[in-house]
Amino acid sequence: MKLLALDTSSDACSVALLDGSDLGGHFRVEPRGHTRLIMPMVRQLLEEQGVAMADLDALAFAAGPGSFTGLRIATGVIQGLAWGLDIPVVPVSSLQAVALAVAEGQDAREGDGIAVAFDARMDEVYWGCYRMASGLPVLLATERVCPPEQVSLPEGPARWLAGGGGWRYAERMPESVTAVVATPSLDSVPDARFVARLAAEAWKAGNAVPAAEAQPVYLRDEVTWKKLPGR
Repeated sequence: MKLLALDTSSDACSVALLDGSDLGGHFRVEPRGHTRLIMPMVRQLLEEQGVAMADLDALAFAAGPGSFTGLRIATGVIQGLAWGLDIPVVPVSSLQAVALAVAEGQDAREGDGIAVAFDARMDEVYWGCYRMASGLPVLLATERVCPPEQVSLPEGPARWLAGGGGWRYAERMPESVTAVVATPSLDSVPDARFVARLAAEAWKAGNAVPAAEAQPVYLRDEVTWKKLPGR
């Protein structure tokens, strides 16, 4: 299987190619440079790996939550490629991608919980909680956007790890959350390499969609996003 994944949901811009068991990619942090960078990065990666666009079996992207503008960029690129190549798309949660990165960076064990928080601006965070099962983070409760004071951990895991820039608001989170969570990885952001790995499993499970159904996940309505400065 040859799967191309990309992410522009945060200040970072990344692409990855999963070719069988081989995974390669590029990652750059350059806010507001996604439109300029994403396709040259795709072409460079494919050329380096000796893979043509026509060889791809599927596409994947971090569908959100995240930067409104970044999600629109990724969605537009993915839909255009999918229509042109006539191949399916696997949308992946940006929070879940970070959960996998945290799991590997903090040596997560089977059954561990991972709480991911992104800064959603407007005094809120994007919040997702997962449990490690067979080496992958599985969603435990619906991803949501809320004030830091309203986050909570679902029952189940005895050990909790954490990551994402939203943990900068930890002092405002309930003690019932912060008292049981290991030191968060504040610099954890979505990376297309983790998107690709999650997408490969989802693709095997039959969770790919046609281009028209590859849509961003905002968690917050579009009208509210348009009120944000710089979005």
